This record gives sequence, C-alpha cells and structure tokens, in this order.
Amino acid sequence: MALPSLRVRAHDAVEIMDSPLCDPAMLTRTYRDFRVVNAVVSGWSGIYRTRIRPALSTTTESTLLDVGSGGGDVSRAIAGWARRDGLRLRVTGIDPDARAHAFATSQPTIAGLSFRRALSSDLVAEGARFDFVISNHVLHHLSAAERHGLLEDSEELVRGRVLHADLERSTYAYLGFAVATWPFFRHSYIRPDGLTSIRRSYTAHELWAAVPAGWVVSRGWPSRLVLSWDAPGA
Repeated sequence: MALPSLRVRAHDAVEIMDSPLCDPAMLTRTYRDFRVVNAVVSGWSGIYRTRIRPALSTTTESTLLDVGSGGGDVSRAIAGWARRDGLRLRVTGIDPDARAHAFATSQPTIAGLSFRRALSSDLVAEGARFDFVISNHVLHHLSAAERHGLLEDSEELVRGRVLHADLERSTYAYLGFAVATWPFFRHSYIRPDGLTSIRRSYTAHELWAAVPAGWVVSRGWPSRLVLSWDAPGA
C-alpha cells in the first residue's frame, strides 16, 4: 500500500459513503460496523466518564445533542451508559441525511433516546437548548464556513459543555488503521472511508489555528482530538 502524503490536509478528498450514488447495502453495513469501530477508536467511553457523567444527576434530567449522529451508535452508547449508571439523560441525535436517519431509527429503541432529520441551524431557529452538544467525526467533513457555522450553532445551543471529537491526522493513525482493518470490513466502506477521513482530518496545531478564541483543543489516544467549549457560568 502506497502511503499518501499526510503533510497537508486532503480537504478535497471525498468519502464514498457521502455520495448519494453509493451502494445502499454497503452503506447499511457501514453504519452497522461503526458501532464496532467507534467502540475501539472513538474514545467516547472515556469522554463520557470524565467530561459528561460528573455533571449528570439521578434526579434532575440533563439533555445532550449529538450533531451529525449518522447511524446513531455514539448517541445510543451514551444513552445506554447513563441509563446503566442510573443517571437521567435525554439524548437527541440529529443528521440531515435521510439514509442515516432511516438506519438510526430502524434500530431497537432506548428510553431517553430520539433521532431527528435536522441541521444544528434548524434547532437554533427553534430556540432549542441542551446541557451538552457533541459530535463525532464531523469536523473533518466540513468546509471552513460550515465549521464556523457549527461552532456558532453549538455556542447558541448549549448551556453547559460542547465536545466535538475527531481524528488527528498522522502517519501513525493512517498506518495503524490500515493494518488493523485490513482483514475486516470487506463488505462495507469502513476501511477506505476511514483512511480518507484520516487524510481529511486536522492536526492539533491546525485545529487550534482554525477555531475562535475560547475553544480548547485536547489530544487523546489513539490519534484523537476533542474540541471543547464551556458556556459562561456553566
């Protein structure tokens, strides 16, 4: 496998599953496989334990918005962890893609979890507010204008904490993902799109330079970035 240059963000690279013409069966298997991949590499169990769970209550309901929730595996996992811990959390996943919404809503229901086909700007227009606003692997998909819009929307929507998690581009991340997924996921877009996602993703320095003052970039393992913002007085 030839190693592409990772010195510069491949912001114009396109993931197969983003095409409206991609194979529906392959796309469904991709959404299904995300549950496995994100459980291993996304780091949300640690983010939940350290940056979400301490603010939750057994008596007062909190709310969380997952922007660009895709097949819904991260939304579902967080709702499940809170329920397991006896904490009251209502999770809403939003995604404008009809295919993602159809898959997410076709899965078994969990109390306190719902999905909508919507953009973050739609919820801003509605005057919605949440204790947490999160996203997983969304930032690298966005143009500069779209990224700016998401961060503005996040500040409008949250009364507590924003956590946008994404990949960090590096040779280690690219080769590690290529090797780890080589025997698997032959019948989904996980491997090719995952490698494209790494090429499209930011380094920590690049993300720091791209976001407004007040936003904080932290690094995690393996090759993870979390862009966070706390509402004043949260």
